[in-house]
Amino acid sequence: MTNDARPAAGRLHYAWVVAAVTFAVLLVSAGIRATPGVLMVPLEAEFGWSRATISLAISVNLVLYGLIGPFAAALMERLGVRRTMLLALTALALAVGATTLMTRPWQLVLLWGVVVGGATGMGALVLGAVIVNRWFHERRGVVMGVLTASTATGQLVFLPVLAWLAEHHGWRSAVQTVALAAAVALPLVLLLMRERPRDLGLRPYGATDASERATAAAPVASAPLAGLARGVRSRDFWLLFVTFFICGASTNGLIGTHFIPAAHDHGIPQVAAAGLLAVMGVCDLLGTTLSGWLSDRWDSRKLLAWYYGLRGMSLMFLPLAFTGPHLSLGVFALFYGLDWVATVPPTVRLTADAFGKENVGVMFGWIVAGHQLGAAFAAGGAGAVRTWMGDYQTAFIVSGALCLVASGLSLGVARGRLAGAGGGVVAEPVAA
Repeated sequence: MTNDARPAAGRLHYAWVVAAVTFAVLLVSAGIRATPGVLMVPLEAEFGWSRATISLAISVNLVLYGLIGPFAAALMERLGVRRTMLLALTALALAVGATTLMTRPWQLVLLWGVVVGGATGMGALVLGAVIVNRWFHERRGVVMGVLTASTATGQLVFLPVLAWLAEHHGWRSAVQTVALAAAVALPLVLLLMRERPRDLGLRPYGATDASERATAAAPVASAPLAGLARGVRSRDFWLLFVTFFICGASTNGLIGTHFIPAAHDHGIPQVAAAGLLAVMGVCDLLGTTLSGWLSDRWDSRKLLAWYYGLRGMSLMFLPLAFTGPHLSLGVFALFYGLDWVATVPPTVRLTADAFGKENVGVMFGWIVAGHQLGAAFAAGGAGAVRTWMGDYQTAFIVSGALCLVASGLSLGVARGRLAGAGGGVVAEPVAA
């Protein structure tokens, strides 16, 4: 590549176009993943299915969403990012649309659990990590923060609309809306997505000849199982895996799935509860973008410790917020929302620093698998707690306590091996 392989001065680097398309796909995927929170009460009312039964399908969805990630990263290397995204969006549009015809719980598990779970796993946080590390040399933390915030934006855009549709036109109209959104995203990916900067004669954004040589690394963990084998020998991998397990248990699995049903239990209408989740989405959009900026400048371990600690205290406050003045839920939405997924940018940075940015797709994919296993654990567990005990209080308190544990564990990542700004590390193997 020559020294001229860069956009002319003042011209928009195509990396920003790729990031925008990725944001749109992640936004649609986030809207689909947020839909079960709106569906739980209507499905319970129409079919008489318990929340434990409905939560089982959501748990299967979350497990597959996580376990597909490392293999999706390898698929992106072999098949290409664009083809992988097109495959995922097609499967989502068809499977989500087909759920309007279901009449049995096994059909919910098959369509929403297996197919939607697998397809969203192909267009999730791992996709964002791959795009950031392929297309950006500078601003990686900020861009990853914005892509991660698509989860919040998806809530903001979809949840109030879906809740209104479910309440006024039935849950099937809400499902048809997100299926249509997946279909609309297909031509966007087909026309604008590109694989790598070099396909357009470009370097990654902000890269120079010297920086590309300095950051070049062989993809030693390009195969999913090879990446897992490397990870299990690393203490940092296990610390990141366990803390991200707790992250999933305290976000997607608990609040993302059960906040609206829990609010319904306290007499709060679905539309109002969805509005509160949208407020969390606004706060999370700000908080996660700021987290990306901070992860480029501060020690990522300490950022994680603060995020998990604040989230834990917020969750322990939630049972009081449901029974207190209405302002209490607004306070919860503000503080919890600010760090809903703010943990992602520093976790991605620590993963890239520990295993090399060429390997971040697969390695972060396995760490995301931990996140989704935690989410599945909380989704199923909280549903069972609600069915057996009649409320969610125990689930909220236990999840908050786990966040405080994660806060402490975060400080153990790369202990004594920091190198430079942002908490750069070298992975240390676990003793055999």
